[in-house]
Amino acid sequence: MTVLLDTNIIVDVALERQPHFEASQQVLLLVEQGQIEGYISASTFGDLYYIIRRSRGREWTTDFIDWLVTYCQIATVNEAVIRMALTSNFRDFEDAIQYATAVINQLDAIVTRNPQDFPVTTPRILTPNQLIQELTNSP
Repeated sequence: MTVLLDTNIIVDVALERQPHFEASQQVLLLVEQGQIEGYISASTFGDLYYIIRRSRGREWTTDFIDWLVTYCQIATVNEAVIRMALTSNFRDFEDAIQYATAVINQLDAIVTRNPQDFPVTTPRILTPNQLIQELTNSP
């Protein structure tokens, strides 16, 4: 399964945000173990650096991002993604970019803590707990 990791999942792990840390960490462990193929939108990395560095410092943040790049694929954000995001019916442009990135890169799902921000049925929108449950119950 190929999944786009929404920014909030990654920040939950980096900042150990409760009560979301454990489930989000499990998603990243699934990526690290190769049970799913995790993608991060190229446009997400600037946000991650900015948010995480304020709490964890530059060195910790760059090490964490290096770890992400080691285990996750970087999903292309190009003109097609931006044009699709501009014409989508999302309240938040950042979420529209995440959605368009998943569509253009032909990913199976978006993993997010905020499924209500993605008013679509394709690709699938899963919370970390839904993804974990689905993979745990698979034969």
